[in-house]
Amino acid sequence: MSAPSRLRIAVVASDVALRSRLAGLVAGSGHEIVELTAAPDAILTDCAVDSSPPARVVAIGSVEGQIAGRLPPDATREQIDAALRAVAAGPFAEEVWPVLTPREIEVLAALSDGLSNKAAARRLGISPHTVKFHIESLFKKLGAASRAEAVAKGLRRQIVEI
Repeated sequence: MSAPSRLRIAVVASDVALRSRLAGLVAGSGHEIVELTAAPDAILTDCAVDSSPPARVVAIGSVEGQIAGRLPPDATREQIDAALRAVAAGPFAEEVWPVLTPREIEVLAALSDGLSNKAAARRLGISPHTVKFHIESLFKKLGAASRAEAVAKGLRRQIVEI
């Protein structure tokens, strides 16, 4: 099941100013803002959600409840859009799948091509130290102990292509 290009997103926030900012980011990605009662494709929130939300939830920051994706408080519009599209597309084998940043996906693709940290850094125009940082983040998010395991998990989730 794939998500439509324009999603129906409910934005729930702990205060009006934050809700307005998040709604602006979501609308800026071309999505429609709807109420929780209007059958949203996904929910974006920074606060606790009830035990049976009407759609899969993307949390900004530390949020309790049934969460399909989690983003840092300073997530960009692109990260929010990617997370909303991912959770709206449907479940991944009944497990919560971490939201990867665009750069983490690029690093994972470089790993899938068998590149060393130095070669990946050259390809991406970043330092080898930054590549190492992203690989460590990927290992943590994917629950991988090796580069091969991270690539295998990425292939299973169709994050990287062969």
